[in-house]
Amino acid sequence: MNKKPDFGRIALIGAGLIGGSLARVIRREKLAQTVIAYSRHPATRQRIRELGFVDSVAEDIPTAVANADLVIVSVPVGASGAVAQAMAAHLMPGTIVTDTGSVKQAVIDAVIPNLPNGVHFVPGHPIAGTENTGPDAGFDTLFEGRWCILTPPEGTSENAIATVTNIWKRAGSRVDRMSAAHHDMVLAITSHIPHLLAFNIVGTVAELEDQIKLEVVKYSAGGFRDFTRIAASDPEMWRDIFIENKDAVLEMLGRFSEDLAALQRAIRWDDADGLEAKFSQTRDLRQRVIEAKQA
Repeated sequence: MNKKPDFGRIALIGAGLIGGSLARVIRREKLAQTVIAYSRHPATRQRIRELGFVDSVAEDIPTAVANADLVIVSVPVGASGAVAQAMAAHLMPGTIVTDTGSVKQAVIDAVIPNLPNGVHFVPGHPIAGTENTGPDAGFDTLFEGRWCILTPPEGTSENAIATVTNIWKRAGSRVDRMSAAHHDMVLAITSHIPHLLAFNIVGTVAELEDQIKLEVVKYSAGGFRDFTRIAASDPEMWRDIFIENKDAVLEMLGRFSEDLAALQRAIRWDDADGLEAKFSQTRDLRQRVIEAKQA
């Protein structure tokens, strides 16, 4: 006997790497009777139709969210408020809205004032991804073994939180809960600062003299090669992340700058013991990442 789907209708606002991967999970797990997607770009909407991982593609946000039991917003975080405004009048009472943005407090501040009473907002952030973007980039195993952090504001329906938690568990994720402010500080150092450094290092190479630049590309070793992979990430998405998580990023960037200055002094003064101690500390942290199965 076939199990009844958890949802009658799920709407995806944004169906690139994250949204498109979730859509594939929803289809694999038979979580909804109908899945409808919307993208602001006509060419992307057409590509989603061609790939066929949703049942239909809407031409606007109101059409996408009408009669939806669950709305999943996967857009650059700076667009969250505009999306909430566009869909607010078309949401049914009891609808659950969740998102996948890498910044949480700014999204909460932008979304909640625009949602009508009776609609539940459960902010989320799957810590998974690749440097690829667009609907072709999605795959249904993207979230397996990865963390998804939920940051529901005080007073959020526990039933709604449990519903969103179940979706992520069905996607293969481990789910944790924390405050939005704590999430933003943690992600500033684990994700946002590393991306900023990659953009900066690769940007520095892009400004080098042509001959040196050619040789850097030709002889790219593992370190620089990995930086180029990270720096190939979606420019619009990361632009918004740094603007919307400004305070936490600047706090962590200040700490990083102080530590970098200490390394600079150690190199200048031939402090071999100090350098070795720092590098041993970082190698130990790498081992902890491996043991946590996040490598």
